[in-house]
Amino acid sequence: MTPLLNEDSRTFTVDLLRVNLFMNRQQLGQQAAQAVASQIRTLHRSQDFIHIIFASAPSQNEFLNALTQEIDIDWSRIRAFHMDEYIGLPVDAPQRFGQYLKERLFDKVPINEVYYLDGNAADPQQECLRYGALLEQYPTDIVCMGIGENCHIAFNDPHVADFNDPDLVKKVQLDLTSRQQQVHDACFPTLEQVPEYALTLTIPALVRAHYLFCMVPASHKAEAINHTLTDTISETYPATILRSHANATLFIDQDSAAKYLKETALVK
Repeated sequence: MTPLLNEDSRTFTVDLLRVNLFMNRQQLGQQAAQAVASQIRTLHRSQDFIHIIFASAPSQNEFLNALTQEIDIDWSRIRAFHMDEYIGLPVDAPQRFGQYLKERLFDKVPINEVYYLDGNAADPQQECLRYGALLEQYPTDIVCMGIGENCHIAFNDPHVADFNDPDLVKKVQLDLTSRQQQVHDACFPTLEQVPEYALTLTIPALVRAHYLFCMVPASHKAEAINHTLTDTISETYPATILRSHANATLFIDQDSAAKYLKETALVK
């Protein structure tokens, strides 16, 4: 599979997926924020409200910081969701994904409404149904996401990923790679402290959005990016589904792209 390169070799396509390559994660975050902000402004010219799903992970730090600084975004006309949440963490735990987004985005902009996924709900199945109903009520326009070390999107690890999942939100058991990633990212001190279960938006809930923006910096994502761009589109590597979406853009840096660039002979 040979990518189609433009003149400066920083933008190419793999199947339907547009890929933008940057020198470092700071540049990646800034450019991704500009792209998302531009799409928001375009949508606001034709609709009253925009519905956006956000990922929660250190890979999103630069992007979210830059997005809060974008001007001319009418946050009062945006409703926000997040794509997953641990089950069983204390309400004030800094690792809670809703808390992450609250601190890095929602408390910094005058957003209209945020719908939080409750990982401590007494009945997880009912919470999945409640959140799924909100996603039906407010159809997703934009998803801002990342890719996990095992190519998960949201918490759709390979063993639970289903491109034809009948649900929009479900309870999942996290695989070992996902849990170890939380330690690699310094979110938890030890593996034992990482929850084993979470609630997650399913793959159909994500890819039915009109626009997908995927931000993936850093060298520990190099294997995942290579799989995403080169392997057969299947649940074995869930992120490969991005290559079949008509309006998906992947933002990578030299570190996360390293293995792919080497194996496709785009660098020497």
